[in-house]
Amino acid sequence: MSDTTPSNPSYSPRLAKKVCIITGAAQGIGLATALKFAREGAIVMVCDVKQAAVDAAVAACQALGATARGFIMDVTQRPMVDAVVAQVTSEFGRIDVLVNNAGITQDARLQKMTLEQFDRVIDVNLRGVFHCSQAVADGMAAQGSGVILNASSVVGIYGNFGQTNYAATKFGVIGFTKTWSRELGPKGVRVNAVAPGFIATPILSSIPEKVITEMEHRVPLRRLGQPEEIANVYAFLASDEASYINGAVIEVSGGLTV
Repeated sequence: MSDTTPSNPSYSPRLAKKVCIITGAAQGIGLATALKFAREGAIVMVCDVKQAAVDAAVAACQALGATARGFIMDVTQRPMVDAVVAQVTSEFGRIDVLVNNAGITQDARLQKMTLEQFDRVIDVNLRGVFHCSQAVADGMAAQGSGVILNASSVVGIYGNFGQTNYAATKFGVIGFTKTWSRELGPKGVRVNAVAPGFIATPILSSIPEKVITEMEHRVPLRRLGQPEEIANVYAFLASDEASYINGAVIEVSGGLTV
């Protein structure tokens, strides 16, 4: 899909000079979000766990003319999170947007799920969101502005077979969003969540084509979503155009749950 800057010389990028931290930003929806934010004039902090992928994402953002930095950051490790937040704040003086995109799946039915599978998904998808959000909250409150965007899922609204751990985290992220929007809203900090449906990301590469086709037919638009279509929503919510949206969970699923 087209995502170019309008030719109108009066056009002003929606995220101009906003310092934005994006977790899980080296692939899939996270990478699409980093690139979208770069196009919209943001200063992009690419955070992920693999150096080569982080470097490639940073280079792609810089090729679009954006200021970008890369950080190896495991969201389950609070010292790493605090160190990144401190470094970004030291260099740029503020953090305007946090996109809590990092997440994993380790699926199994209830009777078959191991404690290790359960704990790992909880650690990344729920505890990681807590770590990152708590790390930026004081700074955002002190400056009187900021946006925290959390990645939920339609699974976090309706549940899904074989995803006890994942569903629990995505339900939990909605609880975070509702609670933090009340706590931080009076400080000028908005907190919202996005709940994607079936999105064409590398995570689907191991799924048989027949299953993909079945997924497409469950969506009224008869196709999977593209990562850029989620990134577009994040960019809107991060911008001043969404200045009165707080505590919302926006489903982006092509009508999957209609």
